[in-house]
Amino acid sequence: MSINCFVLCVIALGFLTMIEIIELYKSFNGLDVLKGLTLTIEDGKTHVIIGRSGCGKSVLLKHIIGILRPDKGKIIVNNIDITLLPERELDRIRLQFGMVFQGSALFDYLTVEENVGFLLYEYSNLPSQKIKERVKGLLSLVGLKGVEEKFPQELSGGMRKRVAIARALCLNPSILLYDEPTTGVDPIGADMINSLIRELHDKLGVTSVVVTHDLNSAFKIGDYISMLFGGKIVFTGRPSELEKVDDPIVRQFIQGSRTGPIKEADV
Repeated sequence: MSINCFVLCVIALGFLTMIEIIELYKSFNGLDVLKGLTLTIEDGKTHVIIGRSGCGKSVLLKHIIGILRPDKGKIIVNNIDITLLPERELDRIRLQFGMVFQGSALFDYLTVEENVGFLLYEYSNLPSQKIKERVKGLLSLVGLKGVEEKFPQELSGGMRKRVAIARALCLNPSILLYDEPTTGVDPIGADMINSLIRELHDKLGVTSVVVTHDLNSAFKIGDYISMLFGGKIVFTGRPSELEKVDDPIVRQFIQGSRTGPIKEADV
C-alpha cells in the first residue's frame, strides 16, 4: 500500500488504540534518563504524565511516537512492537499519531492554513479545495475562525497552540500526544487550552497522552495520571487517587514544598 493510500485509510477509518510500554531504558552520553519504565495507556482515555522539569517526560513522549529509539525495552501500539520496525514501517505507524510540540513548532514562512494542512498537501492526493475545507473545519473546532491567511508571528501564544492542535488533528489520528501544552501561555490561555483538550477528547474519543508539570492541567484533563521520577513511573491512578496518595515523593510534588532534596536513591 502506498503512503498516500494509507493516509486516506487513516482519515476514513481511524484505529483502535492501546499503548503498552515495557521495561524501557534510555541514556544519553552515559546519563540514564529512563530506567526500566513500564506504563499502559488505555484506549480512548486521556493519560497525563507529570514530573519535574528534566525528569524525562518529553523523552518518553518521543519514544512513543518513534522519534527516539530505546536502548532496551518495548513500545507496543496496536499489538505491534514499534521498536522493532524499520523506518519505513514506522512512518506508517506515525500516521496514527498527532503530536502537539511544546513550542508549537509551526513553520513561520507558511500561513496558518498551510501549516494545518501541511501533511495533507505533502502526503495525500486530496484536491486543494478539499484540504482547505478540512483546515477551515479544524480551525473552527479549536475555536479559531478567519485566521487562515495569517502567519504564526501574527498570533498570540494561545492561538499558536490552537493552530498546532488543529494541525495534529489533520490526519484524523487515533492518538494525540501533547508535550507541555500550556507552557508559555498565560493562566487564562492555559485554562482555555485545558478545556479544549478535554472537549476534543469528549468529541473525538481519541487516546491522548499529555506530559506536563502543571498540576492544574493534570487534574482538569486527566482520566489517569502517572508520575515519572528517577526514570520510572512511581504512581499511576485517577486524579482522585493522586490527591490521597501517601508516597512522600508524590506528596512533595503535589504540595510544591521541599523539606530536603529528593534523590533518585530514595525511590
